[in-house]
Amino acid sequence: MPDTTIRSNTEVVLIGAGIMSATLGLILKELQPDLKIEIFERLDIAAAESSDAWNNAGTGHSAFCELNYTPESADGTIDPKKAISIAESFEVSRQFWAYLVEQNKVLSPENFIKSIPHMSFVWGDKNVAYLKKRFDALKPNQLFKDMVYSTDFSQLKEWMPLVMAGRNESEKVAATSMAIGTDVNFGELTRSMFNYLTQLDGVTMHFNHEVQKLRQREDKSWRIKITDVASGQKRKVYTKFVFIGAGGGSLPLLEKADVPEGKGFGGFPVSGQWLKCTNPEVIAKHQAKVYGKASVGAPPMSVPHIDSRMINGEKALLFGPFAGFSTRFLKNGSYSDLPLSIKTDNIFPMISAGIKNIPLTKYLIDQVRQSTEDRINALREYVPEASSKDWVIERAGQRVQVIKKDEKEGGILEFGTEVITTADGTMAVLLGASPGASTAVSIMVDLVGRCFKEETKTDEWQRKFKEMIPSYGQKLNENAALSDEIRRHTTAVLKL
Repeated sequence: MPDTTIRSNTEVVLIGAGIMSATLGLILKELQPDLKIEIFERLDIAAAESSDAWNNAGTGHSAFCELNYTPESADGTIDPKKAISIAESFEVSRQFWAYLVEQNKVLSPENFIKSIPHMSFVWGDKNVAYLKKRFDALKPNQLFKDMVYSTDFSQLKEWMPLVMAGRNESEKVAATSMAIGTDVNFGELTRSMFNYLTQLDGVTMHFNHEVQKLRQREDKSWRIKITDVASGQKRKVYTKFVFIGAGGGSLPLLEKADVPEGKGFGGFPVSGQWLKCTNPEVIAKHQAKVYGKASVGAPPMSVPHIDSRMINGEKALLFGPFAGFSTRFLKNGSYSDLPLSIKTDNIFPMISAGIKNIPLTKYLIDQVRQSTEDRINALREYVPEASSKDWVIERAGQRVQVIKKDEKEGGILEFGTEVITTADGTMAVLLGASPGASTAVSIMVDLVGRCFKEETKTDEWQRKFKEMIPSYGQKLNENAALSDEIRRHTTAVLKL
């Protein structure tokens, strides 16, 4: 039989059509307009997994309200460094999105980003004391200077009437508020970015295409074997650079690539569900993202929040997410994903990390065993007057927490975003979860610097970086005038 395999040569291959690939593709095309890029997605539309509005928090993660970015140390102190770093990264994302809007590369910013206050809410003496310490640690910093703290019941009732209704006024409560928070529909943003990117010369998008094999050749280029799952057509693509940004599907592809840098990595899948409000009157009463404290052992994606969202042009109200366990690595994945990912080089780190994270295992077991009534009771801690008839379960996204080899610990569970790049700069792989999408631009700028080292040093690329991201190379938290100027500008352009 004749070989009907389609063969093509390109310079960049992006695997996965989510926010990460869209961001990297656009940045590279801005830096080098004649670059040839091919994008492969196993589903039939872009942004259907981790980037989809129902599959992520939709919070413009800027560490304004997420308490897991400012844990309390054993000595009772709060270190603001991680929160500041995430806030810096989100400002970079805002600048890049504003650039795309100004250049008419992405239209109608109101379709993907809206202003909404970001609040943290706690109750009980210990938690109130913690929130005050957190506020004192963050408030002096330029990026958090607008944060407001209150223990005044009437003030909190004004901020979040739905949350305060039915509470005893003698209860010890506290909240912080950042009025400049945002709600982001990453699915809408991703599709808008791809709509522009795929109209450019040299860019081709392939849906329903699944990567079967990746092999590096002697000249350091990559040969990728791909199947069109709709027609069965085989394809071989030869490329100089590969980016794997396939959400939970990245780990199996990293294992197929068989690069030294990928040895020892494992993954622990965590699924999620929301409680979604169906009563328009209740939905109308809440206009904030209110985050609380996570349970002991909970992964970052499971920080409880009562969340006002705009999804597909309609206001929605969600509570959760509730964590669960599935052996799938993707919402549209296979139950064999986890067992097939266990290899000789990662089994010890995975067992080691599992032993050290017994509280997480216990937490997930407890979550899986919860009834709908248990979940409504959890909701009532935030919305005391919640009625079970107003809320339904909505399936959320699937995340894979990274487990990596560690010389001292054997294996450690990483809750952040992990970027693996090969020593020769020909491959980059994105693993991990929160804060992910919100910090995509910073992650991809760093990735370009690591994988395109010589080009990044050129005056042309440096000039372009500064055009796309005016604060490039500077820290906004250390420059009040620049920070104020950039926030004013992005606020105006993004219609916030």
